[in-house]
Amino acid sequence: MPPAIPTSHVAAVRRFNRFYTRQIGVLNEGLLHSPFSLTEVRVLYELAHREQPTAAELGKALGLDAGYLSRILRGFKRRRLISRTSSAADRRRSHLSLTDAGREAFAALDARSGEEVAAMLGDLTDGEQSELLQSMQTIERLLGADVETKAANASYLLRPHQPGDMGWVVHRHGLLYAQEYGWDERFEAMVAGIVKTFIERYDPKRERCWMAEKDGEIVGSVFLVQHSKTVAQLRLLLVEPRARGLGIGARLVAECERFARQVGYRTITLWTNSILHAARRIYERYGFALVKEAPHRSFGKDLVGQTWELEL
Repeated sequence: MPPAIPTSHVAAVRRFNRFYTRQIGVLNEGLLHSPFSLTEVRVLYELAHREQPTAAELGKALGLDAGYLSRILRGFKRRRLISRTSSAADRRRSHLSLTDAGREAFAALDARSGEEVAAMLGDLTDGEQSELLQSMQTIERLLGADVETKAANASYLLRPHQPGDMGWVVHRHGLLYAQEYGWDERFEAMVAGIVKTFIERYDPKRERCWMAEKDGEIVGSVFLVQHSKTVAQLRLLLVEPRARGLGIGARLVAECERFARQVGYRTITLWTNSILHAARRIYERYGFALVKEAPHRSFGKDLVGQTWELEL
């Protein structure tokens, strides 16, 4: 039986909760002086940072009751903030996305939130700001001790590719694989060829590149390209060393699977090498099966290439 928690400790935590919710305006009728409640803003945030999720995916991510979420989404629909499209793979499911009006509403909320936080921090000295941030990190570390909670609370976002990203992909693959595995510049040349082909032949209806950002910097990427009419190929999964352990790699693979199902692919295939243990664990977790492997000499090393497949 765990030891009893002193009532003074419980009271102190509750006092802090009341203080902080007042500080950030959670108890106001409209969060950030807007017509939206806290929960509605959370839903808008997820819609802005996910690519066409289903209502079930939103509910799971936010821990919301299905009926409550449905009412919020109906309200957004009436205000023309969201649109629904039927899934190509399953007509019973629909995917959600923000309309232009929805993106404008979220952008205004996001800007206002940044301004209010900046104003709050502006009343503190540099030393006080550092003390505050360190205390926040301590709270996150102590109350988010398990890996799943850390991953869920990690501050990162996924976005589509934009000009300049392909150079990052080539540079970071070349540098990291040289540092971590001793691969030579021929691997960087191979990556350059892959991204060149992707840009030149890009089909937005059937293909995607996701870039992961944390604290305003790119920390990961993945590509899903058309291999055939029924087979998609996952390529160039990468997560920066400083961002590993946050669930970003798994999230990138999950987005590939979700998109592949959405557009009607039946299989996802990928080629990797046996020494890339972290990536292989993610593939195994998502149900990929090893279907072929063969030794080869590439990038200045003796390697074992592997083909993995996921039946959708």
